[in-house]
Amino acid sequence: MSINSIAMITEKIFNDTETAFKLKSDEELNRALFLFGMINRPALVKIGTTLTKWSLKLHLPVEGLIKATIFNQFSGGETMENCLPTIRKMYTKKLHSILDYSVEGKEQEEEFDAAMKKKISIIKFAAENKELAFAVFKPTGIGRFEIWEKVTSKVTLSKEEEEEWKRVQQRVENICEAAHQNDISVLADGEETWMQDAADELMERMMRKYNREKAIVFNTLQCYRWDRQQYLEDLHQKAQKEGFKIGAKIVRGAYMEKENERAKKMGYDTPICESKEATDVSFNGVMSYCLDNIDDISTFIGTHNEVSNYLAMQIMENKDISKNDRRVWFSQLFGMSDHISYNLARKGYNAAKLMPFGPVREVVPYLIRRAQENTSVRGQTGRELSLLIEERRRRKGEITKATREKRTTRSTEKVE
Repeated sequence: MSINSIAMITEKIFNDTETAFKLKSDEELNRALFLFGMINRPALVKIGTTLTKWSLKLHLPVEGLIKATIFNQFSGGETMENCLPTIRKMYTKKLHSILDYSVEGKEQEEEFDAAMKKKISIIKFAAENKELAFAVFKPTGIGRFEIWEKVTSKVTLSKEEEEEWKRVQQRVENICEAAHQNDISVLADGEETWMQDAADELMERMMRKYNREKAIVFNTLQCYRWDRQQYLEDLHQKAQKEGFKIGAKIVRGAYMEKENERAKKMGYDTPICESKEATDVSFNGVMSYCLDNIDDISTFIGTHNEVSNYLAMQIMENKDISKNDRRVWFSQLFGMSDHISYNLARKGYNAAKLMPFGPVREVVPYLIRRAQENTSVRGQTGRELSLLIEERRRRKGEITKATREKRTTRSTEKVE
């Protein structure tokens, strides 16, 4: 089936705005329209993020405004318990959630220990609530970026750094062990290439230990990297030889501009695909390989791209993979691409929203990064905006129709 044919079918599947926005009130719909209208203008995003950063730095009273707008749109709440009403409401539509404590930029050992404990508490919370499908952690959230970078570059560590690296490894071990004990799969985020080899090697070690029967530990493959399919194939050979399962979270990637700038500045070939089209080919190739080898690889498909989602559905149908096979999950970010998430869930696929949470002030850096990423994804924000406008138009049409019917009924009653 050609890409054009798939694109035509996605129009039929993902254009159902009534299903996509069923849970949104008119007020929430209008807020989303306002925010995506803003995000659709890169200049406004740049100004807004700068003002937000300075306002928080100067301790101006802006948290209420932030919470009422961008925080409530893209975050589930400030605590796990705050998120539960939204989580349970989404689950009425068969849509699962993944809680992500999205506090970034920590540097101290006690902060990393606290982050590890938080991740373990989320794992236990997920085990107690059927609506939660996975847990997630960011490698640099539990260890300094610089130590990951040094291990990746294979430089000799000082004695203090060796001890620090042991602590980082132990935190990862503790998180994965808790996931295994509670039977909750855990996703390790992908990050910049100059620290990623250390994360890949460590997550591979965790897979060997905890993925003997099924995939508990998932590592992220950022498919805007042109080398990820070869990496996956090499890992698959190891898994078959050594008898463990692979957990693969596949995404396009989040650090393209930073990666290209660093490669240019330091004079090495960029690890990033040469174009958006090449990235799509890379992502779809990695995804197809995973689904072709479902007995060995469990796949978490993290994408807002409609064509890739439909391609996955088509492959599953062709290979007679059940829609609710627990080895295949689809996921989008909370507050975005509801037309994909809710329609997939309605059709019986395993679908989940990644739901950030945490104190407003501390989650803002994450939310700003997401807003900036959206401005760089060609067509994504415009698509969101057009669907929200269509849903508002549909609702107004329903009100107009109901009003006409009411008037007709009254006129008939008067005649009688």
